[in-house]
Amino acid sequence: MAKPNGYPVGYLRTDEGQFEANCQGLGEGMKLYRFLSADDTSAFCHKVTAALNKGWELHGSPTYAFDAANGVMRCGQAVVKEVAGDYHPELKLGEQ
Repeated sequence: MAKPNGYPVGYLRTDEGQFEANCQGLGEGMKLYRFLSADDTSAFCHKVTAALNKGWELHGSPTYAFDAANGVMRCGQAVVKEVAGDYHPELKLGEQ
């Protein structure tokens, strides 16, 4: 992806015509996203409460849907959290 000036996002052009990383906001932290879901029992509420007490914040509205395959109602809630470090796919989101 390029900026309107033609340079890649996250880079500034130096006077020498070289690209230099623009470190403002890059590599200093990341925003994590999780979607919590469970059957409509108190266990779901405890799962969300535990996440909130570990610094996660609610993101959007909760969901509530019928799981026809199992014949139960299911709840869901997205949560987000900002943490230090760089994202990588092996990151264990529940351990953050």
